[in-house]
Amino acid sequence: MSRFQVKKVAVLGAGVMGAQIAAHLVNVRVPVVLFDLPAKEGPKNGIVTRAVENLKKLKPSPLGVAKDAELIEQANYEDDIAKLGECDLVIEAIAERMDWKLDLYKKIAPHVAKHAILASNTSGLSITKLSEALPESLKPRFCGIHFFNPPRYMFLVELINTPTTQPEVLDQLEAFVTSTLGKGVVRAKDTPNFIANRVGIAGMLATLKEVEKFGLTPDVVDDLTGKKLGRASSGTFRTADVVGLDTMAHVVKTLQDNLDEKSDPFYPNFATPPVLAALIEKGNLGQKTKAGFYKKAGRDILRFDLAKGEYVPSGAKADEVYGRMLKKPAAQRLKLLRESEGPQGQFLWAILRDSFHYAAVHMATIAESARDVDFAMRWGFGMQQGPFELWQEAGWTQVATWIKEDIDAGKALSSAPLPDWVFEGPVARAGGVHTPEGSWSASESRFVPQRRLPVHARQLFPESVRGANAPKAEEAGRTISDEGDVRVWTLDEEVLIASIHSKMNAISPDVAEALAGAVELAEKEFKGLVIWSPDDKFSVGADLQAMLPAFVVAGIGAVEGAEQALQEVMLRIRYAGVPVVSAVRGMALGGGCELAIHSSARVAAMESYIGLVEVGVGLVPGAGGLTYIARRAAERAEASTGTDLLPFLTEGFTAAAMAKVGTSALESRQLGYLLDSDVIVPNKDELLYVALQQVKAMSEAGWRAPMKRKFKVAGRSGAATIKGQLVNMKDGGFISEHDFHIASLIAGVVTGGDVDAGTLVTEEYLMTLERKAFCSLILHPKTQERIMGMLSTGKPVRN
Repeated sequence: MSRFQVKKVAVLGAGVMGAQIAAHLVNVRVPVVLFDLPAKEGPKNGIVTRAVENLKKLKPSPLGVAKDAELIEQANYEDDIAKLGECDLVIEAIAERMDWKLDLYKKIAPHVAKHAILASNTSGLSITKLSEALPESLKPRFCGIHFFNPPRYMFLVELINTPTTQPEVLDQLEAFVTSTLGKGVVRAKDTPNFIANRVGIAGMLATLKEVEKFGLTPDVVDDLTGKKLGRASSGTFRTADVVGLDTMAHVVKTLQDNLDEKSDPFYPNFATPPVLAALIEKGNLGQKTKAGFYKKAGRDILRFDLAKGEYVPSGAKADEVYGRMLKKPAAQRLKLLRESEGPQGQFLWAILRDSFHYAAVHMATIAESARDVDFAMRWGFGMQQGPFELWQEAGWTQVATWIKEDIDAGKALSSAPLPDWVFEGPVARAGGVHTPEGSWSASESRFVPQRRLPVHARQLFPESVRGANAPKAEEAGRTISDEGDVRVWTLDEEVLIASIHSKMNAISPDVAEALAGAVELAEKEFKGLVIWSPDDKFSVGADLQAMLPAFVVAGIGAVEGAEQALQEVMLRIRYAGVPVVSAVRGMALGGGCELAIHSSARVAAMESYIGLVEVGVGLVPGAGGLTYIARRAAERAEASTGTDLLPFLTEGFTAAAMAKVGTSALESRQLGYLLDSDVIVPNKDELLYVALQQVKAMSEAGWRAPMKRKFKVAGRSGAATIKGQLVNMKDGGFISEHDFHIASLIAGVVTGGDVDAGTLVTEEYLMTLERKAFCSLILHPKTQERIMGMLSTGKPVRN
């Protein structure tokens, strides 16, 4: 079977979603042409031009690097429609109007390539009805694709077929969305709002109903329904503000227009809530209009009070007892909430009961299995567990009995009974919907295994649901040692893996020693070493807390010794006899960044945030980070036609002195922490697979460590130039006196200290300068204030 290649994509519609989908395609290096209507005034591509310019201003940024906005090709339907024929995938993302979409399809259909897939990005319109406007030849290549906002960051993409969609088309699209776009795909049935929005918006409406019933305020509700409940930290009302109240109202209207009491027994609860209608009437649509359920007034956050019709002070918190309840094991937690006499506890039980009830009643019609419902809610609504996972963990039969009792007592939002499969047959016997055999499909009345396409072989430890008993990375393979907070193990007996599992994956002396041991073992028995951890962070840096006791007992000499040992480990990794690849995901800060840059190569997830941040705690990078900056500048200068080293040094110095962190793997590459040769992986679950393949390829290619060589530094004259700029910043009030002192020390190290420009130095020489600067700062009172402030509050102290 030939591989479906996506060489170019067209996105139709330069609105909020269309432009951001185009931006993400650019992030993953897929050529894209963004279409919209010709502008009535000015250049014909004016609408698209404005949308592309706006991408640079959005926060969080839809682009990995703002400059990449220029890579989006701009087009309009009048002049450029023939360009559709160059595209392998066409994503329609215009406004949620059935008539507009059908009209556009008639216009573009003759121009879509005969092999191309056409997909509609809609949050809930019928894909089958949309397909009716297409010629017969295009119908087999048409389907729905639902990205969640913002598309760069949200993991979920729903794919929806029609009765005429060819199965291989959905397989091809899933492979592209999974591996190239880096998303988690859930296949939904063609029902209003599909899975995530159907269950999620119904849950939000149910929450508003229960809020009204129990007389709670938005700030208290958000405190209860955020992280404490294992959901997105923004809670209920702040999430609505971020999504946009007009967007929420549109999704609600889709439910209202396409359902009735016969098709959805919860339909009476889908009336537009009075508070939502009132805010929309005022034009307060949430974050985009700077007012919604919440509004910022100076430094104060106000909340909307429907009874008063105005904004009032917010900031109220939930009773602490419920925070303690929510930390209990699931079975105990739900029992305590159900038996609670306070309105906040009763409210929490009610919204959980409502979510279980709704998901069970509708699973058969909206999803292939319970797994898809749980994945959709986790990936699309930021829940730690889907509704079925929590229900099963808390005790399937007991919770089902509680729900039935509430239905019978008229406490539930609908009198619809739970389906028979909840109490009888395989689910009841298994104690839930998720089993090692598969997850329950209410439509097929059996447990169905997780769909496996060839692309999924790249995910060695994919996300799974509770109860499936999927292999855990922490327990997989053969463990060789697990000491010093580092598990050293192998999956295939060819490549060694080192997984740091200290708190925040911080690098203590024990961790450093374990990594050095892993390198030694890899040299003796394996093709190479991968440094990878299964959680969402690589390493937040050196473990300051582990260093302080030694400092208190033995003084600065102990700190200097620990720093030198860490530097030696970094050089051991850099000059290892086998390739060492760091598989970076999430934060790689300070020592974590230094660990990555000293590796033979790096494989980084798109969402990797890499930087030298030691300035935040009043220190300089002390494990070879500044040495790396100086060496890279010398190497780049030598490869150029110029003779001046300073221009190549400036960017690295600024990044370290200002504690700049790349906000994506792409920006981290711009800062110099990733090289052009390093691989960026869009899908986080493919990271380990790619890193292992890199080690094997490097080994098979006869990889050799770089030879040690001296390199030129900018010397005292370069340091003087940098310090002159720092004086201006200090005098202008942009940096403090202590910031100036730290930055001056950084300048001294990266320029080579008190030597002439062009002097040849070694890495060991510069690392000695690093240690001297690091240790001098440890003794400084203002640095000690910063360290203690960070350790006690987790926030940087500015002094």
